[in-house]
Amino acid sequence: MKMTKRVLAVILAALLVVATFVGCSAKDNGTKDEGAKVKLGLITLHDENSTYDKNFIVAAQEAAEKMGVELVQKNNIEEGQACYEAAAELVDEGCNLILADSFGHEGYMIQAAKEFTDVQFLHATGTQAHTEKLANFHNAFSAIYEGRFLAGVAAGEKLNEMIEAGKITADKAKMGYVGAYTYAEVISGYTSFYLGAKSVCPTVTMDVTFTGSWYDETAEKEAAQKLINNGAVLVSQHADSMGAPTACENAKVPNVSYNGSTESACPETFIVSSRINWAPYLEYCIQAVKDGKAIEADWVGTVADGSVQLTDFGKKAPAAKTVESVEAAKKGLADGTIHVFDVKAFTVTVTADKNVNAKVDADGHLTSYMADVDSDAAYTADTEVVKDGYFHESEFRSAPYFDVQIDGINLLDVNFG
Repeated sequence: MKMTKRVLAVILAALLVVATFVGCSAKDNGTKDEGAKVKLGLITLHDENSTYDKNFIVAAQEAAEKMGVELVQKNNIEEGQACYEAAAELVDEGCNLILADSFGHEGYMIQAAKEFTDVQFLHATGTQAHTEKLANFHNAFSAIYEGRFLAGVAAGEKLNEMIEAGKITADKAKMGYVGAYTYAEVISGYTSFYLGAKSVCPTVTMDVTFTGSWYDETAEKEAAQKLINNGAVLVSQHADSMGAPTACENAKVPNVSYNGSTESACPETFIVSSRINWAPYLEYCIQAVKDGKAIEADWVGTVADGSVQLTDFGKKAPAAKTVESVEAAKKGLADGTIHVFDVKAFTVTVTADKNVNAKVDADGHLTSYMADVDSDAAYTADTEVVKDGYFHESEFRSAPYFDVQIDGINLLDVNFG
């Protein structure tokens, strides 16, 4: 009988432990469902006057409202130690999820991540998360090259309309492009835009000029005017002010903008704009922190998840076939019948100082390209990115690494790396 009571006591004790554990689990699950408290911090290079930064600000506001979290902003933070200081201030203010939006912020965000290990740091457009391997530092981008390709299709149809109307001849179908720097991000962008136009207007060529700044309204306006003076009949840009669209509106030259519609200021010339919608990424990260889950080191948004978008088309400037052609291209991208960097869609010239990491066939089509995916200081080529007939952009890290100089695109200057 004593043994029976002893066994009973053991059983009762075990049941008590189980009941206690279940009770704790129920409490933990309730907390998890509620989610850990999140306070979002945002660091931007400029403010709402920059189309690029405004795009982030709007997305952060939308995500914070939807997810029910507080947002604290630090705007006009230069690419220097001020970024680390802004990040540290946000930590002091209770932020446990912090995003910086400019390429040059990355090193300072990494510095902050190493110091404040209980805070999650996000960096848009950066390249080092996959090599730094910090649990609390993450890069994000989107397949914006697909959005630029679609915007290029709209540009190509405008060129076709101008040719059919006798405004230009096919050999004068020259576009211009205002770029900020000669980074892979910009090269990938202007090349995908050009290839979109070329897919519907085979005679198109393009001049590219650089300003050496992400935001310089005067320089961007002057650059667009230089392109127009040099024969460009349509202009696009990867720079953040209203400089280029304004120059186009003044000259009555069609324009494809970036990061948002410019139709209200440029009603006669605005065709369309591609943009990254950062709200899905921020919502994903906020939920991950609430749930105590890891955030991807390199996250890539797509058309499918709403991260890559085109604005509404302009009311006056687009050609009649624009919507039809863009929708067809969008379907091709979605079902895999179109790849933006299909090696058969362009040719490459290899010289001692140009495309040295490329191998081409007798027709000039890429057969191999070793890209600098790991982004070391020496820009060492480390990863084969051509397979299955196309260049695999943003698959080995989120930030673009397409830096091939293809035929048909003429760089007017190159000293802005």
